[in-house]
Amino acid sequence: MYPVSFEYLAPASINEAIELLRRYGDDAKLLAGGQSLVPMMKLRVARPKYLVDIHRIGDLNYVREEAGQIRIGAMTRHVQIEESRLIGDRLPILREAASEIGDAQVRNRGTIGGGLAEADPSGDYGAVVLALNAQLKCVGSRGERVIPAAEFFTFAYTTAMEPDEILTEIVFPLPGKSSAGVYLKLEKVAGDFAIASAAVQLSLDSAGACNEIGIGVTGGGTVPQKALSVELLLGGNKITSALIEQAGHVIQEGAEPIEDLRGSAAYKKKALSAILRRALAESLRRAEAKRSL
Repeated sequence: MYPVSFEYLAPASINEAIELLRRYGDDAKLLAGGQSLVPMMKLRVARPKYLVDIHRIGDLNYVREEAGQIRIGAMTRHVQIEESRLIGDRLPILREAASEIGDAQVRNRGTIGGGLAEADPSGDYGAVVLALNAQLKCVGSRGERVIPAAEFFTFAYTTAMEPDEILTEIVFPLPGKSSAGVYLKLEKVAGDFAIASAAVQLSLDSAGACNEIGIGVTGGGTVPQKALSVELLLGGNKITSALIEQAGHVIQEGAEPIEDLRGSAAYKKKALSAILRRALAESLRRAEAKRSL
């Protein structure tokens, strides 16, 4: 199918883009990489009258380290994150997530900001920003504000951003040098959206106990979720196989997966438990390897 007719707009600045969103309201949609929006337009699920293309706004594409943080412009493409030496050295968990997205074509066109603003319940970045306690900077007609990752996702395909706000930057606090993380997902075929996924970042003290941990998961509900109950279970304790097994049970409590072609709710609960246990075991292995250096 072809999309319904629309007017294409290419603002030269963020302020111009915000003004277009304010002027046209619900009739306008932002176009970043287009890897989610364009297919929905072709299916006529999305029918914007105005398409506001922001991918040529150059000051939204960067990766840099500043004051103990990694700052990434919202228009930075997945492939740039995947290939960034800085990300690989300082936030390998994010590089792992970027490398799992779609195929080469999607990674070369899609952007981190577009992926997060799309708020797909099975998207790859959601779990990572939650595990790393990222901050998401948005700009709108009322100025600039920062939304913590834990407050960003409100429902499936819905965020805390206002209709005239644009996600401009994602800020990641740098984990300590002894910290280690991993992103894992279960998928039907390579490049598919996750049935369930888990991002874990943790560090160990000199006695081998977990002194810092962040966990984000998808597959347990309508939004990516920060696994606070599991963080509380593991924080301050020496992580054993028995404790990892218990974490797998805890994550299923209150989980309400979306039933779809990828599986039933019962299956997805089991998948969520399994992928979390694998991620915990692997992040623990990596943290122990760092501690022994």
